[in-house]
Amino acid sequence: MRHGKKRSIHPQIKGFVITLILGILLIIAAFISNQFPDEVNNLIEENLNIPTNSSNMISVNTVDNTVVSADSKLQIYFFDVGQADSILVIADGQSMLIDAGNNEDGPLLVNYISSLGIQKIDYLVGTHPHEDHIGGLDDIINNFEIEKIYMPDATTNTATFQSVLEAISAKGLSITRCEIGNTFGLGDGICTIMSVENEEQSELNLNSIVIHMAYGDKTFLFMGDAEKTNEDKISWPDVDVLKVGHHGSDTSSSEKFIDKIKPETAIISVGANNTYSHPSADVIKRLSDCGATIYRTDESGTILLTSDGKTYNVQTFMTALDGNPSTANKNSNTNDNKTEE
Repeated sequence: MRHGKKRSIHPQIKGFVITLILGILLIIAAFISNQFPDEVNNLIEENLNIPTNSSNMISVNTVDNTVVSADSKLQIYFFDVGQADSILVIADGQSMLIDAGNNEDGPLLVNYISSLGIQKIDYLVGTHPHEDHIGGLDDIINNFEIEKIYMPDATTNTATFQSVLEAISAKGLSITRCEIGNTFGLGDGICTIMSVENEEQSELNLNSIVIHMAYGDKTFLFMGDAEKTNEDKISWPDVDVLKVGHHGSDTSSSEKFIDKIKPETAIISVGANNTYSHPSADVIKRLSDCGATIYRTDESGTILLTSDGKTYNVQTFMTALDGNPSTANKNSNTNDNKTEE
């Protein structure tokens, strides 16, 4: 039997194929890099030197109180977006939105925030890239003027996350990376970044941006989905109002943490009849044992806190902001006033 001569690939063709493959790989790498820009704006002029003690616990210098003018006013909406998070903070004409619920909640949030007369969001915070926190961010970005966007370094390959990045890119915006100890002003209030863990990006909850806010004599702590690992690394100050971490899950709000911060009021954003059994009975007990008054969006709907820096008032009312009909809250309106002397 005669065997044909084995054909060899022409060197020029071989070189072209290799060059083409390398070119495609470079394009893909450039695309990924551009989707989460490395060059971002710093919020403060220089990074704070954060001291640590012998136990490696991070000590963050928070502001305990601020000077507010006589006509100052703070409003914090803990929106009822079901098994998700979305918090709107309005202080003296400036606004900060922390998370934007699930994908289906986005248009509802846009309509409600617009009805408040807000056209610009000074700080848009995506605490971490889980869908129940960033699902509606693209709708917010597409419909409002955005000054700064905070997101952690953690990334994910979900369509929801990509939609947020595309919305940011389409409006020519960038992501402002933050570090523990960074501060920024919101009206007469001062906000401090308390936690943003980036060592293990696959653990998205541990990458939650945690914000402490001082407004007059009152202090507030917004935990995102931060867990006990985050809690154990920080030396925490006392706070008046706590937005409870991770929808009241037992992965967060350890007894040590609650005993340290001693919140007077605790807000839990959670969906009715959720499949995770949130909030945990243990967390509810810890909060009750420390004397905190507990408000839950699955029981009370949207929770509105208003303050003049000396006292604060809590009201609850129904809003149709949960786009998932299976968890939408159908409870009746309630009001609860709380004043600090």
